[in-house]
Amino acid sequence: MTEQRLEPGDAAPEFTLPDADGKPVSLSSFRGRRVVVYFYPAAMTPGCTKEAVGFQEHLEDLTGSDVAVLGISPDEPPKLAKFRERDNLTFPLLSDPDTKVLQAYGAYGEKKLYGRTIVGVRRSTFIVDADGRIEKAFYNVKATGHVERILRELGV
Repeated sequence: MTEQRLEPGDAAPEFTLPDADGKPVSLSSFRGRRVVVYFYPAAMTPGCTKEAVGFQEHLEDLTGSDVAVLGISPDEPPKLAKFRERDNLTFPLLSDPDTKVLQAYGAYGEKKLYGRTIVGVRRSTFIVDADGRIEKAFYNVKATGHVERILRELGV
């Protein structure tokens, strides 16, 4: 597995993935707006819930600044739908079970978990500019305090 890292100025890898209802969502449909694309390991786990709820709590501020939010995990749409309903999430949660998009963004690969090396999702967030380029890339982020950092980066 090659180690992919995106840098500011790189073209954001294009994708079309199914949302929690199985409807396709494409990154290109957000051209003209900034987009926060965040990758998380698993719906309904404590850290991923904290992160998703954090984005939801600030969604009005983000959309008011013309910033969209997309959450991506390897979970299948039915699990994403349960996550959305349980935590009242109103932004798109996208399914990438074959991890192709996760890998394209460098958000999947070897990582340390409780002292062991495993292969899985690296919690990562990207700010994609209105032209579809990477504005900021954050790898191996912690769920706590992360949303606030993104808001500061965006000036929201």
